[in-house]
Amino acid sequence: MTPPIELAAALRHQAQGVHCLEAAAELLIAQTWLRRSDFTDRFVTLEHGLFDGLPTATVDWPAAITALDNGTLPCSAGEQRMLRIAASLADGVPVDLRQAVTGIDQRNVDLLVIAIRRAAGQRRSALLPESRGRDT
Repeated sequence: MTPPIELAAALRHQAQGVHCLEAAAELLIAQTWLRRSDFTDRFVTLEHGLFDGLPTATVDWPAAITALDNGTLPCSAGEQRMLRIAASLADGVPVDLRQAVTGIDQRNVDLLVIAIRRAAGQRRSALLPESRGRDT
C-alpha cells in the first residue's frame, strides 16, 4: 500500500489549479480514506504526471459512491457524508445536501466551509470577520 502522505501529495498534484478538485482532495485527505487499503486499492489510481513525471493520483468517485450505496465500503455515517460531498465537488456526483450536512460534527463543518471557499476560488482558510464582503 502506498503511504497516505504520498497519496495526499499525488492527489494535490493532480488537482493543482482546478479549484473543485483541490477542495475535494483536501476533504478526502482530511478524512481516514487514504489510510484504508479497502478504499485506496479499489478507487485510487497512482500514476506519474505526463509533463513533470511527479506522482499523481486520481479517484474513481462514481465507483466509490456505488460501493457506498451497495454497502461494500463500510464506514461511519460522517465518513459517508464527507465522501459524498467530496465526490460531488470532484466529479459532479449528485449529493443531497440536506442528507449530507445533517449531523456532521464541527470539525467536518469547518472542513466543508474551507472546501466550499476553495472550490469558489477563495484561498482564505476561514471566515474571518475582516474578510466578509471582500473577495479573497
